Amino acid sequence: MIKIKNEYVNREISWLHFNARVLQESADKRVPLIDRLRFLGIFSNNLDEFFKVRYATVKRIVDAGKKGKSVLGGEKAKDLLEEITKIVIAQQAGSLEILSSIEEELKAENIFIIDENEISENQAEFVREYFFKMVNQELMTIILNDLTEFPLLKDTAAYLAVKMVMTNDENAGANGRNRYALIEIPKGIDRFIVLPKEGEKNYIIILDDLIRFCLDSVFTMFEFESITAHMIKITRDAELDIDNDLTKSFIEKISSSVEHRKISDPVRFVYDKGIDKDTLQFLKEKMNIVDTDSVIPGGRYHNRRDYMGFPSLGRQDLMYEKIEALPIKGLSMEGSLLEKIAQKDHLIYTPYHTFAYVTKFLREAALDPKVRSIKITVYRLASASQIASALINAVKNGKQVTVQIELQARFDEQANIEYANQLQAEGINLIFGVPGLKVHSKICLVDREEAEGMKRYGFVSTGNFNESTAKIYTDYTLFTAHDGILKEMDKVFEFFETNYKINKYKHLIVSPHYTKSTFIKLIDNEIENAQAGKEAYIKIKMNSFTSYKMVDKLYEASRAGVKIQLIIRGICCLVPGVQGMSENIEAISIVDKFLEHPRLFIFGNGGDTKIYISSADWMTRNLDFRVEVGCPIYDSDIKQELLDTFDISWRDNQKARVFSEKQDNAYREKDANETAIRSQFELYEYYQRKLES
Repeated sequence: MIKIKNEYVNREISWLHFNARVLQESADKRVPLIDRLRFLGIFSNNLDEFFKVRYATVKRIVDAGKKGKSVLGGEKAKDLLEEITKIVIAQQAGSLEILSSIEEELKAENIFIIDENEISENQAEFVREYFFKMVNQELMTIILNDLTEFPLLKDTAAYLAVKMVMTNDENAGANGRNRYALIEIPKGIDRFIVLPKEGEKNYIIILDDLIRFCLDSVFTMFEFESITAHMIKITRDAELDIDNDLTKSFIEKISSSVEHRKISDPVRFVYDKGIDKDTLQFLKEKMNIVDTDSVIPGGRYHNRRDYMGFPSLGRQDLMYEKIEALPIKGLSMEGSLLEKIAQKDHLIYTPYHTFAYVTKFLREAALDPKVRSIKITVYRLASASQIASALINAVKNGKQVTVQIELQARFDEQANIEYANQLQAEGINLIFGVPGLKVHSKICLVDREEAEGMKRYGFVSTGNFNESTAKIYTDYTLFTAHDGILKEMDKVFEFFETNYKINKYKHLIVSPHYTKSTFIKLIDNEIENAQAGKEAYIKIKMNSFTSYKMVDKLYEASRAGVKIQLIIRGICCLVPGVQGMSENIEAISIVDKFLEHPRLFIFGNGGDTKIYISSADWMTRNLDFRVEVGCPIYDSDIKQELLDTFDISWRDNQKARVFSEKQDNAYREKDANETAIRSQFELYEYYQRKLES
């Protein structure tokens, strides 16, 4: 076997390259102007989560005195922290340039984002009135000089670090005539305040600048020569440390761990690079900022994730046109869905298709007198969930309802705890998963008593049962009455409650016991076909690919001559196109209007194509430490549909970036004689054509 020096891309570095693709969207002039601002917000939000989780994990390795090379793709943890900080500083600088460019383009559209120094006399009255009515009473302001302990700053909350230079020396202390304070930017108030329109001109001021304009009203009790305010924020380690107290329920343990996040160690400190040196030094000393923390000089405004909610101002022409989710041909929302599913499998691909089929399925099951039970897994629900409402409706109608709810769903722990308490109070049987494993599968099973006996109906999905995210995440959901598949789905629910018993499966691919081994067998089959001179190929669409074992297996397949196409939205630790290692592997990433979320696996199988959808990416956590479900596709029409949709995505030459050794996020180039294909738009047209055929 040929040994290549750089066999893998470090997952943290690959993730930063993914977020750079998000940042590319904010710079892309083919993207509507307001949506470009929103992509800037997504970039910032992603970065916050990265530091809370991934940076924090690497920092823990350093703090434990370990190198971590075996789990970090050959990189030393300390070196990796420095490399991350260097990349992020460059990305932050780039994001500020992009923001400045967008603001200039907004001016051409008569949209002006002004600061406290640009407020006109007419606007000043509105601003002060707004401040006293809406903002002043919400401010948390802390004078720092005389405190024996520095206050606990909230994770990723934005603060104005205020410096007052006093008019006399009476109260001079260790900091001379300087007094320092912190103002927490209230989260309950819109970050962007729309000022009264002047003619055709729209004016917006950011809440931070509105507060800056009114600083004299906040600190009326002080006599100062000058006052300045610069923004800072910290990011805390968001890993859950779950205690082993046997007297506590699982809900109590998760609640306690979520609460502990508020005081966990800081891992990133971001500050306005225009801040006075003495103010910055004062803060770093008081906050005990150390070398292993990531210290990032940033722009005037932090929490740019708030740009995801930038006001539309009624300018639909500056935003993506909203698509009308399509129905599925042959699957009317009128009449019984269960009757139609009994006759044939059906596939929905949100957001191109309406998610209403999922809620309709559950609503029908909740009311149908013949339905005896409903079982479902829940990972992330919408804030006002129709799914939860339908399940409560079912139990009120005498159905036996079982919900496996994952309390450790990252950043949704508190929401899921609240849903768990609500569902439990309604009499729903709750299961809290398997010790040591997250339940990430997306499955639902319904038992219905019919003339021939008990019949099963169900669905399996690549994404969450969440009507909000279904409008922006692309995901497959298969509705089926296939008894073999659904009997095995029942075994998965049995495993949740009796997890000492490991079941065997003929149809489903289930983690943590069988997913890795089953996919390895499928790859081995393609290797054998290639070696026998048969056509051999693998086509995969996933969110992330970090399992080194699976990377090595695809390298082996490539060396055997198997043709491999990968569409990976996010992290990809595999290096494609390297002679002697991966020359038969091509890989792209598509970042566009919708967030690409499906997991789709296609194997040539000597002409008898095998296709699976799954909840699992090829990441170590999904393969070994989660309960995941992959489902085979048996219906020939749906098989062809999935082949078509993969092919449309693969041919994208507008929003596809090519993975390569360079790691440069280069867009796939369109040949001169090639038609421009933007896959997300083409997919919608594909489904429109299917309706018309």
